Amino acid sequence: MTPETTPAKLDTGVPHPARIYDFWLGGKDNFAADRAAADAIREAVPTVPMMVRANRSWMLRTIRYLVREAGVRQFLDIGTGIPTSPNLHECAQEIVPGCRVVYVDNDPLVLVHARALLTSTPQGRCEYLDADVRDISSVLTNPDLAAAFDRSEPVGIMCASVLMLLADGDDPWGIVGRLRDWAPPGSYLAISHPTADHSPGPMADVVATTARLGITFVPRTRDEVAKMFGDWPMVEPGLVPVLAWRPDELPKDPNAAYYWAGLARKPDEAGSRQPIGAST
Repeated sequence: MTPETTPAKLDTGVPHPARIYDFWLGGKDNFAADRAAADAIREAVPTVPMMVRANRSWMLRTIRYLVREAGVRQFLDIGTGIPTSPNLHECAQEIVPGCRVVYVDNDPLVLVHARALLTSTPQGRCEYLDADVRDISSVLTNPDLAAAFDRSEPVGIMCASVLMLLADGDDPWGIVGRLRDWAPPGSYLAISHPTADHSPGPMADVVATTARLGITFVPRTRDEVAKMFGDWPMVEPGLVPVLAWRPDELPKDPNAAYYWAGLARKPDEAGSRQPIGAST
């Protein structure tokens, strides 16, 4: 690697969102600082481990829908996080072994584990880009991305609980807009995003705690998340609480996990703008 592409040095004394998530998901690739931060956040919202598991379950349901019902065979995962099986490519390739997946993250520990564990089926492809979504141009012009995807086919873009790490000043709406512009016709955009809409007090405590820990965390309203989809028609049931998006079982309280989640489709070249409502 050149100095410009060498990953930043791993600092185990500073908490990192990917490793905090790993801890909440029951993983072992985290350090004392990450566990302390996770516990501090859990003091404000005791059910946060349930919420991140609900978010991951939504991601897997979304991938199954895209492969089985929408016919998508290539995926761009923004904000990969530390690999936790089943990963996106495992879920997709279990259904169609030829699926191609490109993961994007910028944490050194994620990089090490991704290169070791994110291995494809022989029929498919699995790549990892060490890149920061804030520099979206470097992601979209990466030659490995170009080599992995067929630009004549739709792409499933996954932004699962990652845009919360971008401050308003980073312009997450503009970044996602670049992703939408890049995507071929018929592509899909999946977003899940924490919100304070359902529980403003505890989420304000989380924001204060993460700020004290030096972590950017921005919960957003439903309207703010909806803007990220631009003018792409939403797949039913639209932008809803993460527990309510095509659940395997109806949740007792769909607002128990403080996330909005949705999926939208880029109109095809003919300009079709009808919402997508295929049943599961």
